Amino acid sequence: MFLSKDDWIAQRAYALWEAEGRPDGRGGEHWQQADREYRMLEETRASADGSDLIERLKAMGRSMRAAEDREDRPETPGKAMPSRRSAR
Repeated sequence: MFLSKDDWIAQRAYALWEAEGRPDGRGGEHWQQADREYRMLEETRASADGSDLIERLKAMGRSMRAAEDREDRPETPGKAMPSRRSAR
């Protein structure tokens, strides 16, 4: 059975409330915590075939390679790297 977003959050907030001993006046906090957990689950959910995860990993790899390329460049842009040839 699939729950709607609000149903999932309501059930999770209730579970948090029960786990804390059913304290008075903390309903808003439990609801916010459940909402954060729901958003985290949604952000990490992959498509049925995993294609969205594959695309995210490819994009991450491209970003990492670009960062490595920037690290390999000289610190002062516009200046050429010293030549390895001896001066004449």
